[in-house]
Amino acid sequence: MQTKKRPVFLEINNIRLPIPGIVSILHRISGVILFLMLPVLLCLLGGSLSSGETFESYKNLVGNPLVKLVLIGLMWAFWHHFFAGIRFLLLDAHKGLDLPTARLTAKIVFAAALVLTVILGVVLW
Repeated sequence: MQTKKRPVFLEINNIRLPIPGIVSILHRISGVILFLMLPVLLCLLGGSLSSGETFESYKNLVGNPLVKLVLIGLMWAFWHHFFAGIRFLLLDAHKGLDLPTARLTAKIVFAAALVLTVILGVVLW
């Protein structure tokens, strides 16, 4: 009988995921965040389109720097989820399955989401 020493507990600090794994986990997290925020965003959109007074009150609300940071975070979640989704569709079509290409596309997802978030965040701030 062969006995293997297996870890008793998982040391989260010692786990080093490769970059494609990080992209995958962030894709799931960003999807959950976007799904949970969808009713709030739709309610805000509906309220802003209902009357001019409501639009002005929402405009003042968005002027708050904390709200702007939350919206920029949501923008990053959207862009990351969008680009990672395209990457996963290509992986499903068996494009980019080799390790160097998978790492490169994961880095592209990170860079594209970050660059677009920074550009649009600066424009909208």
